[in-house]
Amino acid sequence: MPSTARFYALRLLPQQEVLSALRDFIRLNGLRAAWISGCVGSLSDVAFRFAGREETTLLSGKFEVVSLIGTLEKGGEHLHLSIADENGQMTGGHVMEGCLVRTTLELVIGELSEISFSRQPCTHSGYDELIVTPR
Repeated sequence: MPSTARFYALRLLPQQEVLSALRDFIRLNGLRAAWISGCVGSLSDVAFRFAGREETTLLSGKFEVVSLIGTLEKGGEHLHLSIADENGQMTGGHVMEGCLVRTTLELVIGELSEISFSRQPCTHSGYDELIVTPR
């Protein structure tokens, strides 16, 4: 489904919780079909759900954000995060509540202008999954 796009820039500050800050930004700007276009920064606390698991894994330390990707809209998000620790060891997974900014998190967020995202339960995955509709 073709669409034009516009972009927003956002910086999160130390100790901000990533998901709640992104949810606030989406709500305040009325974004209906957004995605993370780019992200750099660092985290002190990380909350992941690893593939095939239901529990949240919590990590604390000094982590560089290597990648943050995914989709966002007012009803939810689907974000994956890759981080590197102080030794350059990488890990990643599905972003859960509890990720805290260490020094900065600089984001570029895109939004598709003619499309809306929503989430509905999927019988195949068991999760709320993305539905794309024209505006």
